[in-house]
Amino acid sequence: MSLHQWPTWLPLREDLAQLSPYGAPQVPSLAQLNTNENPYPPSPALVEAITARISLVANTLNRYPDRDAIELRTELARFLNNLSGTSLNADQIWAANGSNEIIQSLYLACGSKGALGFTPSYSMHPLIARVTGTTWHEGLREEDFTIDIDSAVAQILEHKPGLTFVTTPNNPTGTSISIGDISLLAKTCASVSGLLVIDEAYAEFSSEPSALTLLDTFPHLVVIRTMSKAFAFAGVRLGYLAAHKDVVNAMLLVRLPYHLSSLTQAAGIVALEHQAESLATIATLIASRESLVAKIESLGSTVIPSSANFLLFSVDDPKEIWQSLLGQGVLIRDVGLSGYLRVTIGNEAENERFISALRQSLGGK
Repeated sequence: MSLHQWPTWLPLREDLAQLSPYGAPQVPSLAQLNTNENPYPPSPALVEAITARISLVANTLNRYPDRDAIELRTELARFLNNLSGTSLNADQIWAANGSNEIIQSLYLACGSKGALGFTPSYSMHPLIARVTGTTWHEGLREEDFTIDIDSAVAQILEHKPGLTFVTTPNNPTGTSISIGDISLLAKTCASVSGLLVIDEAYAEFSSEPSALTLLDTFPHLVVIRTMSKAFAFAGVRLGYLAAHKDVVNAMLLVRLPYHLSSLTQAAGIVALEHQAESLATIATLIASRESLVAKIESLGSTVIPSSANFLLFSVDDPKEIWQSLLGQGVLIRDVGLSGYLRVTIGNEAENERFISALRQSLGGK
């Protein structure tokens, strides 16, 4: 709920007046482990290549960018095809300023029948629904944060949403669902003439097959990806979707003119050209994730199985532990789940600082 008192002269929509802006706390810390960023910066070679490309683009900044970002979308299709053995082309890809703009565009284009998501999940799904005037149906997960597929099918059949969101690996829990379960959900969404939107922001950290492999079978399937996490490109703000070309054409109806800057497009293309370097840290982060699981559990906490670059773990008093960690220079995330906190996998030094601080916060066990 918003604590802001809006002036009477501001014609703010009534349904927005009680909202609070989205955002994780931005406070000084020695280990910033609260926003699921990749802790490893771009390689020197990539920085040099981006700098060189931006220098070229700067000479034409008096001109609008390619409004359809054809070169970038072509490179994204090539990347996904190499990753998942698919045969996508540029007209099946759409790119925007982060995956949040992709989500917003889906609501604007296809939200008239409402949307369904299974919480706890990515908090921006219901928030963007509300901002765009889309009816949101809050679906249910099991107590262990997994999705019961029979229950999910029943919920889709009950609400008949135009958009059904499933995040896998899920944020904030890290849990995943199988490709077989995604297929069943896709069939169910087809029966109610809705889109199934699989949010794969953390897919590169998971061993599960991607929903990309189902696109040829299900034209109403949409897969959302981002370059913020695995590519260590959060500052660029570049997200994208893969889908049937008619879904992409629907995005053209609601996109703002020239929405993706020349600088963003150039940086994204260079990162894709240097993807081996960009993605080199994934194996390190997965190994660190497994190591951190063991260390957290050795302190008496339960860790939810994660296929992402973060961990959800149990504590008796989340607010007290969060504040204690911050006092020791470690910033993690209180995601509002009773009895749990979430920590992003950091570099080796950050992970060790977190474990040391957590041990102290839990009473020095």
